[in-house]
Amino acid sequence: MNPVVLQGKVALVTGATRGIGRGIALQLAKSGATVYATGRTREGGPRSLVQLQKDSHGSIGSLIPVQCDHSSAENIRSLFERIDAEQTGRLDVLVNNCYPAVGQMLSNRGERFWESDPGYFEAVNNVGLTAHYVSSVFAARLMVPRRSGLILTISSPGGLWYFFNVPYGVGKAACDRLAEDCAVELKRHNVASISLWPGPVVTESIGEHLDKLSPDDKQFKALSRLFRDSESVEYVGNSVCALAADNNVMKLSGKILLTSDIGSLYKFTDGGVKPRSLRSVSSLLGVAGYRKLAAYIPPSIKVPWPLFKLAAKLK
Repeated sequence: MNPVVLQGKVALVTGATRGIGRGIALQLAKSGATVYATGRTREGGPRSLVQLQKDSHGSIGSLIPVQCDHSSAENIRSLFERIDAEQTGRLDVLVNNCYPAVGQMLSNRGERFWESDPGYFEAVNNVGLTAHYVSSVFAARLMVPRRSGLILTISSPGGLWYFFNVPYGVGKAACDRLAEDCAVELKRHNVASISLWPGPVVTESIGEHLDKLSPDDKQFKALSRLFRDSESVEYVGNSVCALAADNNVMKLSGKILLTSDIGSLYKFTDGGVKPRSLRSVSSLLGVAGYRKLAAYIPPSIKVPWPLFKLAAKLK
């Protein structure tokens, strides 16, 4: 990415102290944006706001760490009031990324919904969904008057077919619908809303969970197969930067976009490697365990979106 392509733009990334959010925040700062990055932990350890700010040193843009509890609507309101005051009403990009339940989701993998505590649903979707809606409301109040802005909601294929567990899938399906329906109401105001699906990404939480499992464990084998052709958090960050820099991003509003397809559209790679699209026939065969067969099929052959969605519903 052009290191100054986002100079002058203001972005907010929620849940930015680890994983995908961290990669997005740092890449936005490297591309010249002023980035408000939120997290629960201010200092102490590698997943703190203080450390994130240190890691952003040397960027052309700036990173402003903000401690925020996204389970509180008032905390979120205060966050946007601060941005409004400090940036004179300007916010160009919101990335709805905060998600507090990755560790719990992995440890509960294989557990049926009736075997789980009913409170698990709220633990997953209060911050992982409701906070996205609340943030989108306050972001739109800044973007609509300026007739400019981009709201990105991080989601996953779990919104299309069963993945991990019921609360996860319901939340991700709702994230997709949130992005799509917001796009309908924002269209006449020239503000874009997009659901973004990263490919498999081995974040800190995923790596730590795999380290705890035996290589003979069924879950270890399944997750290893899923994350074998993973993307980096920097690649996801560059996908966000590419969309944020596109003056014609409205043409993509209301869509679900895969990071791998964004890389193809804007012609950038993941450290020289071109990640396979989840829609590619070879990728789908590989995840299903047919890696030998997948090796004979060019990655460029993809399942069209309508068929991709239909296949998920018929499964």
